[in-house]
Amino acid sequence: MSPNADVIDIHPARSQRVLMLSWEYPPVLVGGLGRHVHALSVALVRAGHQVTVVTRHAEGAPLEEYADGVRILRAPEDPVAFPLATPALLAWTMAFNHTLTRTALRAAESGEYDVVHAHDWLVAHTAVTISEHLDLPLVTTIHATEAGRHQGWLPEEMNRTIHGVEHWLSNASTRVITCSGYMRDQVATLFDVSAGRVDVVPNGVDGRAWQARPRAVAAARNRYAADGPLVGFAGRLVYEKGVQHLVRAVPYLRRRHPDLRVVIAGDGPYRHELQDEIRRLDLADTVRFTGFLTESQLPAVLGATDATVVPSLYEPFGMVALEAAAAGAPLAVAATGGLAEIVEPGVTGVTFPHSDPDALAHAVDRLVGDEVFARRVARRARTMVGERYAWATIAASTAASYATAGRDHVPHRVRRAAAPTTVVRQKIAIPDGNLLAV
Repeated sequence: MSPNADVIDIHPARSQRVLMLSWEYPPVLVGGLGRHVHALSVALVRAGHQVTVVTRHAEGAPLEEYADGVRILRAPEDPVAFPLATPALLAWTMAFNHTLTRTALRAAESGEYDVVHAHDWLVAHTAVTISEHLDLPLVTTIHATEAGRHQGWLPEEMNRTIHGVEHWLSNASTRVITCSGYMRDQVATLFDVSAGRVDVVPNGVDGRAWQARPRAVAAARNRYAADGPLVGFAGRLVYEKGVQHLVRAVPYLRRRHPDLRVVIAGDGPYRHELQDEIRRLDLADTVRFTGFLTESQLPAVLGATDATVVPSLYEPFGMVALEAAAAGAPLAVAATGGLAEIVEPGVTGVTFPHSDPDALAHAVDRLVGDEVFARRVARRARTMVGERYAWATIAASTAASYATAGRDHVPHRVRRAAAPTTVVRQKIAIPDGNLLAV
């Protein structure tokens, strides 16, 4: 099946007035979500739509401004602020949604909108409140699920609560957007949402931004490679990214290629365990950690690799695979989640079963051992990025979802009249077969 087979049809749509809700947006950048919302908003504006983003305030940033054609309103933190840390995440989220809602209401006082677009569960309460208050269709992008992040096991009350909020938000939305067919199926199963209400719109990438100058690529190679091949990884150092399986594949690869070097770009809580494993396997001279690299530094490192590995156990989409492809790196990715929809084996890269260091090693060996093959799949992957994942294409698909939501929208007063008066506790099946009462 074509990696793009599930993407919604793009059709001409009138200009939309969009109220976008996101907990991060430049200069607040915690993960990839803020960059996604920024790039999508700018692309929508360039396509002729009007976009207002309501987001979290950052020290030194204006409470309201226009930037890149996007109107941005930032919600100041309430006087009683909770730390944004895991134990206090739910308390922080509720406090944040109070101030986000007030800011969104301020945006509504000075503008009219056709659709509310929410990004993930952290803005759920504001999204539902504002869409009901303004009687507008709600479109929600579910970038990842709590059940997916934990491989179907939700160990703590907080995890189960987040799952419940995701369920509520998905069912309160007129349309749901997911980044891959894999995520569409997960959302439909976990949250009992009809697949017909879910639009697959992949994440986008600015291919030109990831093409480093040849001099920068050469400098990165001189810094991180020896006389043999250079294998790379980029991402957060957490268990679900699967870096441990790359590390365990290195002894085989080093026997095959004695001058092999591995560069791991990124940081995270799993770094110390990875370093312990590297010492245990006597790989200190082979594997190097760079720490976090900026978007101006990372393209050159990716472009310098003979293979970039994405060994994730769970990956709703696989943005780093697109970025690496745009940088010119040959790809070796786990055949899981959205990654399996991006890379066509033998055509735009190579794949391997996740959590299998031996299969990972053989996949990487195929690339580093055959330079002609590696460069051919890298060229095809870079072309694919430009054709399928340009932000103009992603914005057009998103606008089409807005138009469908507008046609499908049922006024909230009608919904309330038809809603049952009793609360039903529903059991939701998650992938490992457990049941959650929501």
